[in-house]
Amino acid sequence: MPQGFHRGRRLRRTPALRDLVREHSVDAGDLIQPYFVDELLDSHAVSPIGSMPGQFRYGEKALVDEAARLADAGVGGVILFGIPKEKDAIGSQGFAAEGIVQRSIAAIKARVPQLLVMTDVCCCEYTSHGHCGQLCGEDVENDATLRLLQQTAVSHARAGADIVAPSDMMDGRVAAIRQALDAAGFPQIPVLSYAVKYASGFYGPFREAADSTPAFGDRASYQMDPANVREALREAQADVDEGADMLMVKPGMPYLDIVRLLRDRFPHPLFVYQVSGEYAMIKAAAQLGWLDEKRVALESLLAFKRAGADGILTYFAKDFASLK
Repeated sequence: MPQGFHRGRRLRRTPALRDLVREHSVDAGDLIQPYFVDELLDSHAVSPIGSMPGQFRYGEKALVDEAARLADAGVGGVILFGIPKEKDAIGSQGFAAEGIVQRSIAAIKARVPQLLVMTDVCCCEYTSHGHCGQLCGEDVENDATLRLLQQTAVSHARAGADIVAPSDMMDGRVAAIRQALDAAGFPQIPVLSYAVKYASGFYGPFREAADSTPAFGDRASYQMDPANVREALREAQADVDEGADMLMVKPGMPYLDIVRLLRDRFPHPLFVYQVSGEYAMIKAAAQLGWLDEKRVALESLLAFKRAGADGILTYFAKDFASLK
């Protein structure tokens, strides 16, 4: 063997050595658990989501109990998605003062004030047509939708949300929301922008869970083309210029190159969303005995951190302790 020959295995020989030189790690505090709160359910009820084993729609009181357990586990926080009793053309329950998400925010903060509550700011869960804004014919009208998003963000802040996260991909939404929050007396509430959100096929199980499948067409006219990279930089830069405090890439695993690109370009806190389809694939393969669920779930979370994400929205968050 040549003198000085590299022996990488020296540092892999024991668990203690591997722990000592490990470059990246995932902690419970890095994770955000998405929750679906359903106004149609009895307050204490939970309803399983067929395409997302282990995930549920929650009644209001059941959600608060679940949030308390999550806080005890040390998970970083939650993001809330609402399913209202009634939907209309502009998604008015999304910004109603006593809407399902607004009530849930207040109830969680009353029970576990230390738990970070993030909210999804979009219209798709609340509109009768399932699109992410106000329609003109069959097209989502950008500037009219901005007004709805402003109302939604302010209503969430008034209810006690710690972070608002617009996911609609309307042009100018971050500036509009920042202006509305400041004018309403909430300059301290940060905006986590879904800066780079692709028109992905990985959202299918979420649309079942949130009852938000478009009644016609798709969302390709406002979400990004999966083929595009440079566009991601333009979108992220626009949101930074408009006042975004944090950035997010969605989906996660198919877009690790985009996570790395944004990490290298922007100093802002960077999040990634491990979406419903990613979660469902791991769960389905594990149920068939094709994958080790714990090992693959942890490996996928490490991949996000290795690519440069500071935080991860993932349906594995609540089970993270049992995965380790």
